[in-house]
Amino acid sequence: MNANSAMRRVFTAGPAFWGLAMFVAMGAIVALRILGAIDAIVSVALMLVVGPAMIVPMMRAADRLAREKGCGSPAGRRYIMRMGASSAAYTVLLPVTLWCWEHFRPGTVVTVLLALAVVLPVFAMFGAVARYLAEETDEYLRHRTVSALLWGLGAVLVLGSLWGFLETFRLVPHVPGWAVVPVWAIGMGIGQLWMGAGKR
Repeated sequence: MNANSAMRRVFTAGPAFWGLAMFVAMGAIVALRILGAIDAIVSVALMLVVGPAMIVPMMRAADRLAREKGCGSPAGRRYIMRMGASSAAYTVLLPVTLWCWEHFRPGTVVTVLLALAVVLPVFAMFGAVARYLAEETDEYLRHRTVSALLWGLGAVLVLGSLWGFLETFRLVPHVPGWAVVPVWAIGMGIGQLWMGAGKR
């Protein structure tokens, strides 16, 4: 396989590839920061590049896959674009707000504004879901989306409860509450992959 065909395969990879690539890349950045190999500014800069750089092709791949399988719709394409924009905004704002708070320790009002800023894309994500469910006329496609949402909710409830008990028993460290959004998104992605593989 030559370099051109390898690059073509990467850029035509499915959403699972891009989702896994983003998960691995973000995990590597966090690990490097914890190990002290990179400082806070470098880690934030890397996250700002890696997040949107992975989300955009992942959403495009999801749209392409839906069209190839004959289960795409205009409402679905609008949903993918809205969710992609919201996810990219969240991926950008999360490290920026954490870095600003850690380095500047602003007053209460500014801190609340930082928290609200990073939560706005989460509202936009749920707004995208609500609009899709209202606009989608195909009942099967609506069912798949609701099922994926339930996968994400199940992941949050099960993993959150498990981690909460382990934390109560002092076996694991505390995890910030904002971690529910990435867990929900990963759960949704797993649900979509499971259904896409032919499971219902």
